[in-house]
Amino acid sequence: MIRVENVSLKHGSAPILHDISLEIPKGGITALIGPNGAGKSSLLSLIARLQPQQSGRITIDGFPVDTTPNRDMAKIIAILRQDSIVTSRLRVRELVGFGRFPHGRGRLTPEDHAVIDRSLKQFDLTDLADRFIETLSGGQRQRALVAMAFAQGTEYLLLDEPLNNLDMYFARELMRSLRTIVDEAGKTVVIVLHDINQAAAHADRIVAMKAGRIVADGIPVELLTPKTLQEIFGFEMRVDIIDDTPVVLHFR
Repeated sequence: MIRVENVSLKHGSAPILHDISLEIPKGGITALIGPNGAGKSSLLSLIARLQPQQSGRITIDGFPVDTTPNRDMAKIIAILRQDSIVTSRLRVRELVGFGRFPHGRGRLTPEDHAVIDRSLKQFDLTDLADRFIETLSGGQRQRALVAMAFAQGTEYLLLDEPLNNLDMYFARELMRSLRTIVDEAGKTVVIVLHDINQAAAHADRIVAMKAGRIVADGIPVELLTPKTLQEIFGFEMRVDIIDDTPVVLHFR
């Protein structure tokens, strides 16, 4: 379980998060949604220890995020940042292999190679395995980064806007792959999404944020209502239910 207790954050004198408390149980996909500047990425970065805590407490399976050694934490959580940058002279297989570094410190075993192969297959990258990163499209590069995080073999996978640069087909395929690893391997995915309908179709739970606060929390069919969406995003939108899944017509 990820437990966030009374966490606040400031950049200089500007408040970013206000007394956030949240529990995310093991298993399933939790989507963080909300307008730009809501604090979604900041909350994810605190959980992933990408920036220091200023107040409150965050634990993952009982381990305090701020004091657990890096090597131990890297075996519990994997993170894909929104601004991840990789060197162009890496091949896709080498990039995905970096996900195994916490386990062997760069000495790859046959088991590591098997995990890398499974990760390439899971995210439809097998045919691109020997390509240099610089030759990939933005969407292909994004999938390789997600595969690297998955190859780390952690119980928790934290993804900050992984659908960036993906067309409709590969956005759908990525979310389906995440759904598969959750359902078949019991992984826990916490994902920042701007595509409300991807969250509706694939997430077990949605946590909505606005102005550094949690304003709604629940299953998609209960949370994604016109009233709640207007509270979150500030404008009225229509919601239809298709095959028991809410579809938000935000463009009308």
